[in-house]
Amino acid sequence: MNVGDLIGSGTISGPEKSERGSLLELSWGGENPIVLDTGETRTFIQNGDTLTLHGAAMGDGYEVGLGGCRGEIKPAFKM
Repeated sequence: MNVGDLIGSGTISGPEKSERGSLLELSWGGENPIVLDTGETRTFIQNGDTLTLHGAAMGDGYEVGLGGCRGEIKPAFKM
C-alpha cells in the first residue's frame, strides 16, 4: 500500500439501526448526526478527522485479522 492509494469497501448492513454499516447509513444520509465520544457531531467525515479501518476474515472456528490502516483526512490540493 502506498500514499495516495484509494481503498473501496462494501458494507454488509442489516435492517435494524444498530446494524447499519457505514457513516452514510448511520447518519441516514446526513439527516441524523451521530455524536462522537468527544461530544462533537458528524454526518460526514471532515478535514482533520482520523479514520482507522480494520478487517478480518471469519470462518468456522477461525478468524484471521487483516490489521488496521489509519489515516488523517487532508484538504484537497489547491490548483
